[in-house]
Amino acid sequence: MTDDLKLNMDAYLPLRDVVFNTLREAILKEDLKPGERLMEQQLAVKLGVSRTPIREAIRMLEQEGLAITTPRKGAEVAHMTLKDMEDVLQIREALEDLAVRIACQRINDEQIERLKVIADKFEDLTKTGNVKALAECDVEFHDVVYDAADNPKLMNLLNNLREQLYRYRVEYLKNADVYPSLIKEHEEIVNALAAHNVEMATGYIHVHVENQEVAVKQIIEKQEIKK
Repeated sequence: MTDDLKLNMDAYLPLRDVVFNTLREAILKEDLKPGERLMEQQLAVKLGVSRTPIREAIRMLEQEGLAITTPRKGAEVAHMTLKDMEDVLQIREALEDLAVRIACQRINDEQIERLKVIADKFEDLTKTGNVKALAECDVEFHDVVYDAADNPKLMNLLNNLREQLYRYRVEYLKNADVYPSLIKEHEEIVNALAAHNVEMATGYIHVHVENQEVAVKQIIEKQEIKK
């Protein structure tokens, strides 16, 4: 286990969320490697907390696909697998298609302007190399589209999926070479929504998701080779 693991305290969050965010960041930065054991007692001592928030945080990591618990072995950092990635992105593509179709009919001028502001913010962030901020900004962009669809049940499904998507979104954004394409894709999606053009908007959202799938697939295949 890395010696750099330290609790990222936040006075506004419950302790379990602080522990979760700390472990999540360590996994995404690969300070905690795939296959590495997540032993409650060891982590509790390392972070200076009791075992209860550690246990709760590990359950939250499992919901995001970042950890896995097996009988008689306990919890460990999950490996990314092609099957998991394909399954999650397949569902995302179908739900995003539906969200965009509905949003095309319902989106208003204020939401279009909000998308433009977020797209500009994303472009500015690509110059900083702050992957976490980029991921959060990308989530913010898609949330405006979901809000425009104005379908609470669909929003709930997409929010549940977001946790499982987070790891793949971060892995994708670690590669600065994809930034120009992402900036262009965001612009195209905004323009298509502003024109209320369903065919264009859904076409761009499919390209957006498929490009992520291709890039993350290459990352996973490289990791498989290293095993």
